[in-house]
Amino acid sequence: MTKIIETHEINKTYKMGSEIIQALKSVSISVNKGEYVAFMGPSGSGKSTLMNIIGCLDTPTSGTYVLNNKDVSDMTENELAEIRNKEIGFVFQTFNLLPRASCLENVALPLVYAGLSKTHREEIAFQALDNVGLGDRTKHRPNELSGGQRQRVAIARALVNNPSIILADEPTGNLDSKTSYGIMELFHELHSKGNTIIMVTHEDDIAHYAHRVVRLRDGLIETDLVNENPTRGVAMHT
Repeated sequence: MTKIIETHEINKTYKMGSEIIQALKSVSISVNKGEYVAFMGPSGSGKSTLMNIIGCLDTPTSGTYVLNNKDVSDMTENELAEIRNKEIGFVFQTFNLLPRASCLENVALPLVYAGLSKTHREEIAFQALDNVGLGDRTKHRPNELSGGQRQRVAIARALVNNPSIILADEPTGNLDSKTSYGIMELFHELHSKGNTIIMVTHEDDIAHYAHRVVRLRDGLIETDLVNENPTRGVAMHT
């Protein structure tokens, strides 16, 4: 199996006034290409900090992080921005769509930084929207869509650069149960096509879609277990 993510003895500390907060304590974890992993844990457990470091949105205080054979631990902000754009697709709880832009423009945005022509960007963005079932919504703006449709636009945007990994931070947090089920079905489809997915969630029924569940507590990995029977195609509990 090809390792796509490898952290070694990662520590992360924050200074809040005179107090030092240790968010992560010597965390070592590896994720193989094509895995579907959920990070779980109570508020303050370190799961979001670990997600931010893996997503190159933050850097460790000490330790190393290797993404796709590149050591990103000591990269500059510009280098990290390039890695984020090329290697990682982000899906957030709050969708993070531009309200005045169309669905097509929102999805094409990461391709602007990749330097592609407008025609080429729009072709790729349309295909990404079509892949998540929204090929007929390209001209709509986010406020003309339901919550589930907005999250599908966000997923299309995450996929448009063909990233190495998809990072989903509480992707169903703002959705009702039925809509959440549809979004998790979509993640299942993406994983079955070979995508590597890492998801942060505090909900057990959402985590159960993943094939591996890593639980954090107080900045440490508490358990790291394979899910032998992940949910797929079964309606979630309300």
